[in-house]
Amino acid sequence: MIFLQLPSPADTAQAAYQTMQQAATAETTAVTMNAFDLALKGGWLMIVLLILLLMSIYVLIERTLVINKAAKEDNSFMNRIKDYIHDGKIDAAINLCRNTDTPTSRMVEKGISRLGRPTADVMSTIENQGNIEISHLEKGLPILATAASGAPMVGFLGTVTGMVKAFMDMASAGTNVDINILSTGIYEALVTTVGGLIVGIIALFAFNYLATRIKGIVNRLEMRIMEFMDILNEPAA
Repeated sequence: MIFLQLPSPADTAQAAYQTMQQAATAETTAVTMNAFDLALKGGWLMIVLLILLLMSIYVLIERTLVINKAAKEDNSFMNRIKDYIHDGKIDAAINLCRNTDTPTSRMVEKGISRLGRPTADVMSTIENQGNIEISHLEKGLPILATAASGAPMVGFLGTVTGMVKAFMDMASAGTNVDINILSTGIYEALVTTVGGLIVGIIALFAFNYLATRIKGIVNRLEMRIMEFMDILNEPAA
């Protein structure tokens, strides 16, 4: 009599576990790819996106430091300027402006240097200095604006070139078309699109952040200049 030897439940469970473990290991090996390797799949256009990203980060950090310095203000500055002007100590007021060295102090210094002239001339001089200060604060913002709009376009260009490459590889393969043949072009198409969008979003957020900070400083400058003009027009105590 021939007896059939059936596997025990324990052997069956162990075999199933080993099979699942092998499948998981194979899947992990297949999908493991770090960000650098993935970026390389995007082709030479990723170099352009990298340059735009580095420029955006540099402008963001550098402008933030400049804006933080410009945002610092001595709360007693305008009161001291008022006292000096009413006491006739013009040289002391100018020295205070030069030692303070802020956008507000430089604009006030220009106004003080025009004392005795018509109010319109004083105001025009202050406005001209204000335009110079604003221009200094906004330096570098065009780079962020260019990166915010240009990076997605570079990514879309990579999408087109990648798909063209994929179809060219398909045509060259003839009837032996394989997914590995098409993967190079498809990788380039998708990776450059993602890269362009990431760089564009970072640049856009950086631009809006800096523009908002600068707008706040400009509003405060306008308030200080109006306060300065009031000092010039009010009678001395």
